[in-house]
Amino acid sequence: MGDKADVWQGTLALMVLKTIATMGPLHGYGIARRIEQTSGHLLSLNYGTLYPALLKLEQEGAVASDWGVSENNRKAKFYRLTKAGQKQLEKESKHWEQATAVLARFLATEDPS
Repeated sequence: MGDKADVWQGTLALMVLKTIATMGPLHGYGIARRIEQTSGHLLSLNYGTLYPALLKLEQEGAVASDWGVSENNRKAKFYRLTKAGQKQLEKESKHWEQATAVLARFLATEDPS
C-alpha cells in the first residue's frame, strides 16, 4: 500500500471507540473506512487486525453488537458504544494525550551537539 502506515500498537481500540462514539453504530467495514478517512488516508487498516479488536472490545463490554442491514443491503454486524466503552474511551484518551505531550517535549528538545 505504498506510503500508508500501519496502525500503532495500542491505538486501534482507542480509534475504534472514538469512531463509534463520534459516528454512532457502525459495521466493521464502516469503522475501517472512517479510521482511514480520519487519518487522511495515511493509515492502512488490516481487517485481520480490526475484527479481532472488535471481538476483544465486545468481550470486555466496551462495545455491543446487533445484526442489521448495511447501506448496500447486506447483513452486517453493527457495533455500538456501551457505558463501559465510554469510560474506557475517556481513560485511554487521557492516557494518549499525556503520552503524546511527553513525547512532544522530547521532540522539541534541541540537540546539544
